[in-house]
Amino acid sequence: MPNTDARVDMTEGAVAPRLFSLAWPLVLGNLLQTLYNLADVFWVGRVSPEAVAAVSLMFPLSWMFVSTAMGLTAATIALVSQHVGAGEDRRADEVVGQTTLLAIGVSVVLAAVGLLARRPLLNWIGAEGVVFTEALAYIEVIFLTLPLTFLFFAFRASLQGAGDTKTAMWLVAASAGVNIVIDPVFILGVGPIPAMGTRGAAVATFISRALAAAAGIYVLVRGDWGIQLHLGDLRPNPAVLRKLVDIGYPGTLDGWARSFAAVAMAALVARFGPAATAAYGVGVRLMSVSWSVAGAVGQATATGVGQNLGADTPDRASRVAWTATGGTMAVLALAGAVVWFLPALAIRVFVNDAAVVEEGVSFLRITAPAWAAFGGLMVLQGAFRGAGDTRTAMGLSLLSRWGLRIPAAVVLAYSFTVVVPGVGPVSGLGLGPDGLWWAWTFGAVGSLIVGALWFLRGTWTEGVVERDEGPEPGLDAAGGSDRDGETRPDHDGDDGDGDPATDD
Repeated sequence: MPNTDARVDMTEGAVAPRLFSLAWPLVLGNLLQTLYNLADVFWVGRVSPEAVAAVSLMFPLSWMFVSTAMGLTAATIALVSQHVGAGEDRRADEVVGQTTLLAIGVSVVLAAVGLLARRPLLNWIGAEGVVFTEALAYIEVIFLTLPLTFLFFAFRASLQGAGDTKTAMWLVAASAGVNIVIDPVFILGVGPIPAMGTRGAAVATFISRALAAAAGIYVLVRGDWGIQLHLGDLRPNPAVLRKLVDIGYPGTLDGWARSFAAVAMAALVARFGPAATAAYGVGVRLMSVSWSVAGAVGQATATGVGQNLGADTPDRASRVAWTATGGTMAVLALAGAVVWFLPALAIRVFVNDAAVVEEGVSFLRITAPAWAAFGGLMVLQGAFRGAGDTRTAMGLSLLSRWGLRIPAAVVLAYSFTVVVPGVGPVSGLGLGPDGLWWAWTFGAVGSLIVGALWFLRGTWTEGVVERDEGPEPGLDAAGGSDRDGETRPDHDGDDGDGDPATDD
């Protein structure tokens, strides 16, 4: 029997408690993933400042490929959650199979392209000398992990769409734990294992992700967690693949736009030297803690919105989104305040170089007050993705980064004068690295305001699951059973036992 107790039904009951039940495993899982990333910086910091700078420069590039996987699986969350909300579990399983097929194909192509273009990529982002050498050693192994990363994201999105966020959390915890334990072994060397520096950090990542991907595949094939990967569903289904691509490509483009923006920011920072680059890398990793929380709540919101649109309850979907947004912003405002008061302490955990600490303090003092804005926008984007409106989520990312942050960074950080036709001379303010940090805050606040106003328009409430597709695969025309032949509950709060409160 499927372990449906692990699944949270967001279509009924009080919104906040159910949202919390869905979100906390995702928050914990993302925080563990952040700890996983911070461990690399911590141990690489014991090698040299150049090694820290190399890993910092590679973070946006690595994230470009991770965000590609997240973009592809955004469609999975939307489709699976809406099929589950509509009581169509077998169709949800078919989406899982096609997602797995798509993830394997795309990741293998990206890994091959990345390995072939690794040196031009490093030159483009400004890596030089020792930093170039250390970055190359790191990225060569990271590219090999892409198929494993994509498979794990496919697994996590599938369970998340079904409302099970706990199973993936435990696998993330195990993977992060393995990475943290073996990081110093491969980075610094222990016994017969030589010190590998940045390459060792990448090797540890490869091993831990391989274990997570293998466990994820086992869980899906076994099918005891409420969603199942059927081998027969790995045959290409053009209709499902088209829908996945149609809903997912804006998420993929969104991921690329975010990643290239991060690479562009890293390149702008690199022009101010190793100290600014290292401070930026550590500061962004610390900021990624807030992203982990907001991203997790955004994922939970996507599931809640998707289930409610599948159950044809858009007003409740809206309540899920606003409850999640308000709660996340409150938590991150508090976290940002703590970091604002203790910035040097936070930076010195990773690097004790005086110049790096000074730049890092400036970064955190300027950006920490905007953590709540970053978080609020990410949750609203999750709501749009759960509705299948990935184009709007993409538009908000483009606005935040390319419409606001990057232009503001250039104008605020650098000294220049150009003549804009119809406007006249435009001069940069020449604030140096501080100008780059202020651009982060400007982009976050501006895009949050636009995102909230757009969400209020309500154009996202139609969903993407069609009601005239006929019965689910393997079901009779009445469509009244799930994959095991049992009656699915209606979404009016009645699970068939006469007590709405027990239906979870």
